[in-house]
Amino acid sequence: MTQMDYKYSLLGSAVDDYRKRPLLLQVDDTPMNLFAVLEVKRELPRRWSTLSCFRKIRLYSFLFGLAVMFLIMASYILTGDKKGLLLTPSPYHFSSLVSPGPFAFNLSSVKDYAHIKLVVKSITSKVEFHSSRQPPEFKALVNSEPHMFSVIPRKFLPGVKNPCWYEEYTGNTTSDPYRTNLYARYSRRFRTVFQHLRNTFREHLFHHDGKPYRMRCLPYFYIIGQPKCGTTDLYDRLRLHPDVKFTTFKEPHWWTRKRFGIIRLSEGFHDRYPVEDYLDLFDQAAYQIQGNLTANATGSPSQPNIIIGEASASTMWDNNAWMYFYDNTTEGEPPFLIQDFVHALQPDARFIIMLRDPVERLYSDYLYFGIANKSAEDFHEKVSESLQLFEGCLTEYTMRSCVYNTTVNNAMPVRLQVGLYIVYLMDWLTVFSREQILVLRLEDHASNRKYTMHKVFDFLKLGPLTKEIESEITRSPASNTRRLADKNLGPMLPITKEILRDFYTPFNEKLAKVLRNDSFFWENNSKL
Repeated sequence: MTQMDYKYSLLGSAVDDYRKRPLLLQVDDTPMNLFAVLEVKRELPRRWSTLSCFRKIRLYSFLFGLAVMFLIMASYILTGDKKGLLLTPSPYHFSSLVSPGPFAFNLSSVKDYAHIKLVVKSITSKVEFHSSRQPPEFKALVNSEPHMFSVIPRKFLPGVKNPCWYEEYTGNTTSDPYRTNLYARYSRRFRTVFQHLRNTFREHLFHHDGKPYRMRCLPYFYIIGQPKCGTTDLYDRLRLHPDVKFTTFKEPHWWTRKRFGIIRLSEGFHDRYPVEDYLDLFDQAAYQIQGNLTANATGSPSQPNIIIGEASASTMWDNNAWMYFYDNTTEGEPPFLIQDFVHALQPDARFIIMLRDPVERLYSDYLYFGIANKSAEDFHEKVSESLQLFEGCLTEYTMRSCVYNTTVNNAMPVRLQVGLYIVYLMDWLTVFSREQILVLRLEDHASNRKYTMHKVFDFLKLGPLTKEIESEITRSPASNTRRLADKNLGPMLPITKEILRDFYTPFNEKLAKVLRNDSFFWENNSKL
C-alpha cells in the first residue's frame, strides 16, 4: 500500500510550473484565517529613499498581492477546476468543520489525559448507526463513469468461473499495446512485466470473421482490507494455489485512487488511469485461462476453473477522492462509493476482509508509515490530535459524514478512521449480500493458518489440494511482519491503549453484533 500524506498544503497543480515549484502555505498551531499567513515583500529601488514613499510602496504591494491571491483562489473555487490549483482543505481554514465543541483546547498544548478521556466520551456519545444507506441508481453511476461502463460488458463468457469476455482489438497488431499504460509509466516492476506481455500479445489474439479479439478479465474476488491487518500474508499464500492468479503485483489501488489520477496525495492529481490500464493488469492471468490457441482454434478457455484475485487494502474504506469529483449534494457524504461501481459491473463478485484489533492496527500503521522521530510518546500525541479533530467534526456533522470527510481524514496525523470497520462493512452490505463477503481476523490467522486458509478455499469454491501444496501454503513464513527497528520502539503507552480502547469499543460492539461473532470485541487480545 502507499503512504497517505497528512501535511496541510496545496496539492500540486497540473500546470508544469506548479509541479516544479509547489506553493506551500505554512499554518502554525493557532487557528487563523488563510490570508493571515500571506506576506508579500518587494525590494524597492534605492533611489526611493524617503520613508513615506517606502511605506506607500509596501502598502500597495501588499494590497496588490492580496487581491491577486483572492482572485486566483476565487476563480478556482467557483469554477471547480480539477486540473488546476487544488487546495486540500485544512481544518484550520474552516472553523465550522472542526470547532472546539464543549472542550476547548489548543492542539499544540500538552495532551491532558483527563481531557482526552472527555473528548472520547463526547465522541462515543454521538456514535449512531443508521439502518441502511440508499444506494444510487444504476443510471446515475453510468452517467458518472460512462467510459468505464462502455468498456466492460454486462455479461461474461459462459462456462468460465472467472468473469472474462472477448474484446475486439482495433489497434495495430504490430505496435505496442501497452505503450500508453500509466501503470508502466510510474512503475518499474510493471515495465518488466509488460515487456513479457508485449512479446506474447499477438499469439493470444483470437481471430473470428477476419477480426482479432483479445481476452479481457476482471477479478473473481477482491481482498479489500484492511491496511496492516495481514492482507499481504493472505495474498502471498493464495498465490501459491494452482487455480488462483493475481494482478502482476499487489495493491494497484485502481478503484480508490488511480482512476482519479491519485498516485500520492502530496503530488496532487495526475492523469486519470482509464479502465483499460486496469484490465491490462489481468492479461497474464487471462492468457492462462485462455490457454494455447494453436491447439484450441475455437477460442474456448482451456482452463475455465482458474480464478483471478485483486488485493488493494484501500478498496474497503478509501473514498477520499469523492469531494474533488462528485457534487456535494448529500450533506457531506459521498453520493457514490467504490462498492456501488463494483456491484454495477460485477454483482456476483466475492470479497475477503482481514481485520485485527483496531487499537493494535493503528499503532502498526503509525510504525510502518512514520518516517522519523517515531516513539510511543509521539504516537500518543498524534492520537490525541486526531481524536480532537474527529470530535470537532462531530459537533457539526453526522458520524458517517465525518468518517468519509476528506478534510478530516487528511488532517488527522494517524488514520483513526481506518479502524472503524463496521461503518464501511455496513455500507458494503447495502449492495452485496453477507454470503459474498468473508470477514477474517488476523489474530485467528496468526494462530491457525490452516484453519483460515481452508475457510478462504471454501469461500472461493476451490477444489481440493495435494498435501504437499497445502503444506507449502499453510507453513510458509509470515509476510510483511514488523521491522526490527520498529519492534525496538516497544509497545504503545498504556494510557494510549486505554484511550483508543474506549474510542473503538462502540464500533467493535456493533461489528460483533452484525457478524454474530463476539471475538470481534477484541477484549482479550495478545499483541501481534
